[in-house]
This record gives sequence, C-alpha cells and structure tokens, in this order.
Amino acid sequence: MLTSINANEVNTVSHLIQLSVAPVFLLAAVAGLLNVFTGRLARIIDKVEKLDTLIDNKKTKEEKEKLSEKSKERRLFLTKRMENINYAILFCTTTGLLVALVIVTMFLSSILEFNGSIFIAILFILAMLSFISSLILFLKEIFVTTSFINKKKKATLHK
Repeated sequence: MLTSINANEVNTVSHLIQLSVAPVFLLAAVAGLLNVFTGRLARIIDKVEKLDTLIDNKKTKEEKEKLSEKSKERRLFLTKRMENINYAILFCTTTGLLVALVIVTMFLSSILEFNGSIFIAILFILAMLSFISSLILFLKEIFVTTSFINKKKKATLHK
C-alpha cells in the first residue's frame, strides 16, 4: 500500500538536509581535530612511558636518583601538555555533541512542528564557544612545547 508523498513534505525534508550540510562539515572538522589531538596525546604518553622505562632500567640507586632529578622537570612539562590536550579533546568532543544536537533539533522542530530556533541558536553558540576553547588549548599546548624546547636549546648553548 503505497501512499502518495506530499510535495511540501519532500521540499521541507530537502530544505532541512540543505540546512544541516554546514553543521555536518563542522562535524568533519571536529573529527579531524580530534584525530590530531589524540595523536599528540599518544605521543606524549609514549614519552612519559619511555622516561619511566629509562629510570627503571638504571642499576644503582644513585643513577636512578640523578636521572630522576633530571626527569622531574621533563615529567612536569609532559604532564602540563597532557592536561592541555585532554581539555582540548573534552571541548572538541563537546563541540561535536552540540553540533549533532543542533542537527537533531532542526529535524525534530520540523517533524514535531515546534519553533526550536532559539534552542538551535543557543546550541550553536555553545558549540562555537566550545570549539574556540579547544583551539585555544591546542595553541597553548603548542606554545608550551615550543617554549620548553627553546628553553632547553638555550640551556645547552650556554654550557
């Protein structure tokens, strides 16, 4: 039993799909950033594990203490980087969730025939604020990394 499809319904759904294309592209950008963030986090974790293994492989207590003193600053630096990336991942994931809610709300407001424009606008603004926060944290992580490398480079030049 086939029922005829109202042309207005098709046009409405078609229009909603057109409106949701921009947020879907934003979701693709968020996915790309999450990939970059998790890659950086994995590298930081690998460095921490390498540092721990290096300390554990030292035979004498004096060697371990000497290396441990040198590695404290490095460990603190890596922990700070991990914190920044973790928060960047949190905000970027929140962005993705909020954008997905924007898309769902657009379709629900049309299907259930309620005015969700204010809610959609609020969700989108929150998504953008979350996105901005993740990018700022990413920049902070990059600046922390380069400042540590520059500081280390200057220290070796003065020796």
